[in-house]
Parts: sequence; C-alpha cells; structure tokens
Amino acid sequence: MSDIQISTALHATAELTQELNVLVRQLSKTAAPLTIDALAALIASDSAMLLLAESEAGVVGMLTLITYPIPTGIRARIEDVVVDESARGKGVAFELTSAAVELARQAGARTVDLTSRPERESANRLYQRAGFKPRDSVTYRLTLSTATAH
Repeated sequence: MSDIQISTALHATAELTQELNVLVRQLSKTAAPLTIDALAALIASDSAMLLLAESEAGVVGMLTLITYPIPTGIRARIEDVVVDESARGKGVAFELTSAAVELARQAGARTVDLTSRPERESANRLYQRAGFKPRDSVTYRLTLSTATAH
C-alpha cells in the first residue's frame, strides 16, 4: 500500500488516543479504552515501541514491539497488531510487521515471537509470508484480575 507511512509514536495526544481507541475496539471487545496517560506511559517505555500505520485518513493500523534483555540475549515480541477494517487486505499489517522485525534486528534480538489464534486464518497466513514459523509450544496465561492469592 503505497500511501501508508509507518512511524513510531513519539507523543501522546488526545487525537492519537482517540484514533487508537478505534483500533483497540476492533482488536479486543474486553480491553478498556486507552487513556492519554496510558499512551504516554507506553510511548515512554524503554521496552516497548508503538508502531503506527498512517494514511491521509489518519491512523489505520498499529503494532507494539517489545524488546527486553534476558540472560540468553535480547528477545523481541510483537503484540496488539490491528488494522482498521477499512484498510484490511491492503498490506498494512505486513508493512507494520516488516518494520517491527527490522527494529528488532537493529536492537540485537535473535528472534521475534508473536502469537495468533488459529481461527485468525488471514493473520496466520500473513505471519508465515513474513517468515515466521509455528513453534511447538504451549502458551499459558494467568489472569491477575481474577486470580486469588493463597
């Protein structure tokens, strides 16, 4: 998609928060709306980069790249990839993913991980086209808001 520009979010504004909330609602039915303070904290984070896909119409996609050191090297993860319904099927997610992979490479990461539910068939095809390979792994999650302390 030639009219799409990929950039890193640098400043939290009310306008950007509003545009991202349109995407957040398409990404998750249960996620709380993003606040300007939460956006500012994300942008200020040393371990996260919020990538934006923008057209003349505004922000049409986003992706969060997480990089962090562990004893065996630098790791990278891609989280919260979403493209606005109006821009899907035009290569926006591929451009976001490619930009994230390059940034991870520049940060010294040896690998980039991501997860995608099996029913997200088009997303899974995209990730495989981008060079990602499925892993034999089990993802576990503990939801802290409902976990009880013992």
